[in-house]
Amino acid sequence: MDLVIGIPAYNEEKNIAGIISKLQKVTDKIIVCNDGSSDMTREIAEKMGAIVINHPKNLGYGAGIKSIFLKAREMSPDILVTFDADGQHRIEDIEKVIEPILKGTADIVIGSRFLNNTDNIPSYRKFGISAITKMANITTKQKITDSQSGFRAYNRKSLNELNLSERGMGISTEILIKADKKELKIAEVPIVILYEGDTSTHNPVGHGTAVILSTMKFVSIEHPLKFYGVTGLGFLSVGLFFIIWTLQIFSESRQILTNITLIGFGSSLIGVMFIMTAIILYSLVSIVREQTDNQNVKSTTD
Repeated sequence: MDLVIGIPAYNEEKNIAGIISKLQKVTDKIIVCNDGSSDMTREIAEKMGAIVINHPKNLGYGAGIKSIFLKAREMSPDILVTFDADGQHRIEDIEKVIEPILKGTADIVIGSRFLNNTDNIPSYRKFGISAITKMANITTKQKITDSQSGFRAYNRKSLNELNLSERGMGISTEILIKADKKELKIAEVPIVILYEGDTSTHNPVGHGTAVILSTMKFVSIEHPLKFYGVTGLGFLSVGLFFIIWTLQIFSESRQILTNITLIGFGSSLIGVMFIMTAIILYSLVSIVREQTDNQNVKSTTD
């Protein structure tokens, strides 16, 4: 089995040496994406013998994962494992995370902190991750318990088929949405997260906001009629209700109530704009998908 482990790292000089040292007992192929660190992260990783990708500035967690994916594709391993650099993941859980791929039952495996006892997880993190996961599950057919876990394993098929674009924390959700669309099999296994000292460098508010915005973006692209169309119909229905109410009042008293009229016409206008956006975006997405399908068919037959 050819195993590569990728570590996105930003200012992790206090943890990176110890993590690489332990991971080298599992594999000698370790990729560290130094995401514009201002400390000694790059120098330490290079001296430890890791393959180091250097971003000229801090681009974000998602950019780090994307760079690791691209480098891993060049290496063409059987399995890529992504492993956080903040010291929260246990090396001994790697075996559990890659097991479903080795058995051929999954293309992607997520190490879930919610399949174990969660008493050690801070309450605010437990609540935030649970809420984000519920939102992510709305967009996918495969339901999971921990959509934000960075401890994941990918087989060669998923590594080659997932083209990532997110730079921030929303990449975890992007991967799930795109994997679900490509009908890649996703499994979860229980892992233990070490929260001593709250080592995570991710701001929970910023993390949550990034994931919500990312989810909205991908839902709007993948399902424009639902995202914009349903919203537009809602506004249009409210607008028509107030317009009819305005006409009824006018027919009875010959008076026009300004507030009700403005709500009616304003809501109707917003509704029409949303519906038009849904139709235009749906048409554009359909054209792009058709062109992509034609290119794939052509490349297959050539």
